[in-house]
Amino acid sequence: VQLQASGGGLVQPGGSLRLSCAASGKIFSINAMDWYRQAPGKQGELVATFTSGGNTNYLDSVKGRFTISRDNAKNTVYLQMNSLKPEDTAVYYCHVKGDVYEVVLGIFELTAFDSWGQGTQVTVSS
Repeated sequence: VQLQASGGGLVQPGGSLRLSCAASGKIFSINAMDWYRQAPGKQGELVATFTSGGNTNYLDSVKGRFTISRDNAKNTVYLQMNSLKPEDTAVYYCHVKGDVYEVVLGIFELTAFDSWGQGTQVTVSS
């Protein structure tokens, strides 16, 4: 499964960006879709995720400013980022887990996948 992320860029403090991440391949189901970020010299952190119950969970520092959403028909996850701050500057990575299908000798088989996007740079600066 390949993930194609887009939407990063340079924005002034207080501005907004919307990240997108589209998964492609023989996807049968998706169990998890997340956004992580890593700032220079810092550990990576989970920014937003869907819980197993279908709810959302956010890093404390982005609550109320970021919104994760998904389009199941398009196998795409989004991250709407509002009121951006300089401390949000980082490379943002999407992460998707699920199952892919294949027919082998007439038998329908599922295989788990765990894929990461290539990362998209978000820079918040005046």
